[in-house]
Amino acid sequence: MTTDIPRTRGRPRRFDADQGVEIAQKLFHARGYDAVGVADVTQALGINPPSFYAAFGNKAGLYARVLERYSLTAAIPLADILRPDRPVAECLAAVLEDACRRYASDPATAGCLVLEGTHCDDPEARAATRALQAAAEDVIRGFIAARHPEKAESVTDFVSTTMTGLSAKARSGLELDRLMAIARLAGRILTQELAD
Repeated sequence: MTTDIPRTRGRPRRFDADQGVEIAQKLFHARGYDAVGVADVTQALGINPPSFYAAFGNKAGLYARVLERYSLTAAIPLADILRPDRPVAECLAAVLEDACRRYASDPATAGCLVLEGTHCDDPEARAATRALQAAAEDVIRGFIAARHPEKAESVTDFVSTTMTGLSAKARSGLELDRLMAIARLAGRILTQELAD
């Protein structure tokens, strides 16, 4: 007797790819893109290299999925913070303070995965992180430009540079209270710069 049920070759996949992306996100965030190899990922996931390549294509493919997950689960919720019913400087200060809390929430994965990824050696991974950074800057710039068009470029650069510095300081171990002091100082500067 035969059946029409197709048979698959090999063993069934023993891992959940979404859970694998979550685990890989922690690895990349903790150690940086360049320091994490395929062998590190396969060991952490408990799979062999062929299973890795079948699920993710390559390291850059996995990283793209990690960045997508990070954007949905761990990135600063700009749409929620940048509200048109609040002063621009107040919203931008809130973005910086939210960044501090996120960047310092777990010493093992301190800083921003995206901002730190903009420095990696792999051109494909670097381009992916820079595209996400640019998209966030575009949101901030558009928010500022709606009320302060003449200052949108310079203030966006200031906020982005401050966030990059906060991420780097969090990765180097600066405590949350000191990060927040920096964010509050930046908030006072923004209030002066964007005074009507």
